[in-house]
Order: sequence, then structure tokens, then C-alpha cells
Amino acid sequence: MASAHSIPSIEERFEFTSEAKRNLLIGGGVGLALVLLGAYLAATGGGHEAAAHGAEHAANALARTTSEHAAGGHEAAAAVGHEGAAAEGGHHAKSWMTRIWANLWVNAVYFTGMSVVGMFFISYNYLAQAGWSAVFKRVPEALPAFLPFTGIIMLITFFLGGHDLFHWTHEGLYEIGGPEYDPIIAGKRGFLNTPFFIARLVIYFGVWYGLWRVIRNLSLKEDEIGGTEFYEKSIRFGTAFLVVFGVTSSTSAWDFVMSIDTHWFSTMFGWYTLASWHVAGLAVITLTVIMLRERGYLRAVNSSHMRDLGKFIFAFSIFWTYVWFAQFLLIYYANLPEETIYFLERFRGYGGFFKGPFFVTLFLNFFFPFLVLMTRDAKYTHSILKVACWSVIVGHYMDFYTNIMPGTVGAGAELGPLEWGFFVIFLCAFAYSIASQLEKANLIPRNHPMLEESLHHDIA
Repeated sequence: MASAHSIPSIEERFEFTSEAKRNLLIGGGVGLALVLLGAYLAATGGGHEAAAHGAEHAANALARTTSEHAAGGHEAAAAVGHEGAAAEGGHHAKSWMTRIWANLWVNAVYFTGMSVVGMFFISYNYLAQAGWSAVFKRVPEALPAFLPFTGIIMLITFFLGGHDLFHWTHEGLYEIGGPEYDPIIAGKRGFLNTPFFIARLVIYFGVWYGLWRVIRNLSLKEDEIGGTEFYEKSIRFGTAFLVVFGVTSSTSAWDFVMSIDTHWFSTMFGWYTLASWHVAGLAVITLTVIMLRERGYLRAVNSSHMRDLGKFIFAFSIFWTYVWFAQFLLIYYANLPEETIYFLERFRGYGGFFKGPFFVTLFLNFFFPFLVLMTRDAKYTHSILKVACWSVIVGHYMDFYTNIMPGTVGAGAELGPLEWGFFVIFLCAFAYSIASQLEKANLIPRNHPMLEESLHHDIA
């Protein structure tokens, strides 16, 4: 391990080269080409008949399964599940435009989470007055700059395609005595209504981004002036963010994802979504640090820093799995049709399409990173960490895909050029945003009060 005293200087300025910009733009162009190809195939490939047939097949299969699980005193609930499954079957025979809106929503929600986790990371490090992460804090500090982009995308998507994605936006559901009247959804109208939903969405992004701007500005002033005044203010604002995020991370998960399946709910879903966002954000932070080190930057980051980042990914991959299994086990054990329908839809619904992505998600997010990062040396080896990070990033995209797609496009869902094209576009735009922020300040916060401790961070 290199000694901190061998570091020639903590003055490092990241250069976002024209070649790097060109590569990201080319990547975005490839993603756009895939989206256009996927949209053309979806619009002209005769997918409507297949979707309708798949929806009918799914409705029948789910109705049969729900009836089976109703045995033992759940007849009334089974009837509700049967009718709901049949209704959902017809509702899911969607057009190719719905698939586009759904893909925009999946990626915007996913990259929103990874962006805000940068703020989450620096905030709990401020609250703990942790010194080890000071040397690379510019990396998580750069992530939330992407929030306005995803926020605007989500607003536009909701205004233009929200009626297709969110069943609760249909006015007929609230007309008592009408053919579409749904007493369960009507009972949630106080929370699930368009004006309040839009207001909450704007508040989420406004508060998250606003608090980040405050801490970012304090960090930049600290670099110029020094002292502990800005650090102490950052602790206070970071603590305020943690209090806010403790609430909004759950409520935003209910709004962005859980409200798509309006009849279903889980009291653990907020924690589940936060765990998914958090470990994916940690993977982005670690991957960015590795890429910077390989290009000659962040020379003050040593193997102990990398090992701690590897530990974070390892630990929170296990935590996500724990929350996933706890949520699943409670629903499995209770065996209530109105709860189990959520998982049955993903196991057996729509011709079994979502079963593959469902288990791929478990492999990429738990089994693979758990086995790869189990040994001590693996947690600071660049090549191994990169593989684990990409596994987590792709795996949690699949996680949000399987959470959102069944309730939005159902039998019309695919994993083709349209899906991967949108993912590549968002990924390249996210990388561009991070690189742009890294260029605006010294890579190592030269006047951070904990910098000396971070420079000498050494785990035997």
C-alpha cells in the first residue's frame, strides 16, 4: 500500500476531454438509434395481437391461480382477485407508445434514485463526521446534479403518458354506480389524485436538489476559504436532508412505483426501493472512483478506501436481499390473494415473460456480487470491483423493470433494443453530468477538516 506521504500533491483538476465527451455523445447516439429501431419494430411488428392474446392468457392463468390460493377461507378475496386479474388483463393490452412512456418512467425513476443517493452518501458521512471518505467526496457530490434532468423527464412523461401508466388517473373509477367504479381506488383518491401527485413530485425534486445545491456551495466555499464553519453548516444541512429523505424516500417509492399496481401495497416497499437505489448509487460511486484512478486521478485514494467501498457494496447487496426476502416471505406466509397477486403476476403472468428477469435480478443483485466480493482482496481489486459494480447497476435496472413493467405494459413488455437503448441514453447522460461536475472543482477537497485523516486511512 502506498503511503499517504508519497502523494506529490492534493491539487488535482479533472479534465473532461473532448474525446471523452465525443465518446459519451456517440454512446448516446447508439442508444437513440436502438430506441428508434425498437420503436419502429414495436409499431410495425404486429405486436398488438400478440399483446392481446398474451393478456387474455395471463388473465386466465392468474384467475386460476388466485382461485387455487383462495382455498381455506379466502373465497371472497379470490373473487376480487379474479375480477382484478381479468380487468388488468384487458388493461395491459397496450400500444407501443405506452411501452415508450413506461421505459422513460423506469429509467427516470432508476437514475433519480442513483442521483439522490450521492446526496444521501455525503449526508450520512457528514452526520457521522466520517473522515475516511473525504478524499473522494467530490464523486458522490457530483451525482445529484442529474436530478433536474430526470425530474423534467418524469413530469413530461406523466403529463403525456400518465393516463396509460397509472390506472388511478382514469376518472371513471371514482363515479359511484358507473361501470368502471372501483371502491378500493376511490378510497385512495385523497392521496392518489393528479394535482397532489404532481405537487409531491415537484416537492421531492425541489427539496432534494435545493439541499444539494446548499451543501455543494458550502463545499466549494470551504475549498476557497478553509476553516470549520462551512463543514459545521454542512453537517446541519446534511442532517436536515437525512430527516427529509427518511420520509420522501418512502413516499416517492409509493408514488413512482407502488401506485402503478393501485390495489396492491406493501409496508416494506419504501425500504425496499431505498435499498435498491442505495446499492446502485454506491456502485456508481465506486465505479467512478476506479475509472478516475485508472486515468491518473485521485492518487490519494488507496486500497483501504477501495476496500471500504467494496464492503459497502457487499453489505448493502445483502441488505437489499434481506428486505426483498422479508417482503416476499411475509406475503408468501400470509397467502392473501390481494397480496400474492403481485408476485404471481411476475412468476406466471403474461405467458411467464417476467419470470426470467425476476430471477436474473436476484442473481445479479445478490448471488453474483456476494460470491465475487466475499474475499478480502476482491474488495479492492479494480477488475473484480468493476465487474461487481456493473452487475449491481444492470441488476437493479432489471429490478425496477420487473417492478414497473407488469403494471404498465403487461403482455406488451419486451427486453429489446427499445429498452436497452433508453438505458444507454440515460447512462451516457448521467456520466456526462457527473464528469461536468467533477471538472468544476478540485478533485480532492483541499480544506476539508477530515482530509488528513482520509489521507492516512489505513486498514491493516
